[in-house]
Amino acid sequence: MKIIVVSDTHRHAENFFKVIDMHHPDMVVHCGDIEGQERIMSEYAGCPMMMVSGNNDYFSTLSREQEFNIGKYRIWLTHGHNYYVSMDPDIIKKEAVAKRMDIVMYGHTHKPLVDIDDEITAINPGSLAYPRQEGRRPSYIIMEMDRNEALHYTIAYL
Repeated sequence: MKIIVVSDTHRHAENFFKVIDMHHPDMVVHCGDIEGQERIMSEYAGCPMMMVSGNNDYFSTLSREQEFNIGKYRIWLTHGHNYYVSMDPDIIKKEAVAKRMDIVMYGHTHKPLVDIDDEITAINPGSLAYPRQEGRRPSYIIMEMDRNEALHYTIAYL
């Protein structure tokens, strides 16, 4: 199973379309700041899509947070701005552990991250529209589940 995790597209769907065309995923997760393009992205993905609202999704009807399963894993999806992720990912990680999650997915920082430890896996795909990491290339995460239900993460760049 191939899951594409994206965030912070900020009304610029062109890179999202490129990623979908390159990977043809089984599922897409968007960590917020979609800015009104929920429907067009969901239709284009052509597969199940989980989305939450971000701090710039002012008039969105999307939930601020979602909890769902991928295989045996409990996932918590949130944009992250309410958990001070720009300062330190430890706060959101502690909250995810308290919620008994296996994985927390968030955005907001525009910097990609895969942080795996004994208690929680925290992933942030960065931004497809306005990357802030060194090199400033649009980023996303490819999350693949193998036959044994083990997850493998790749930070990918356009």
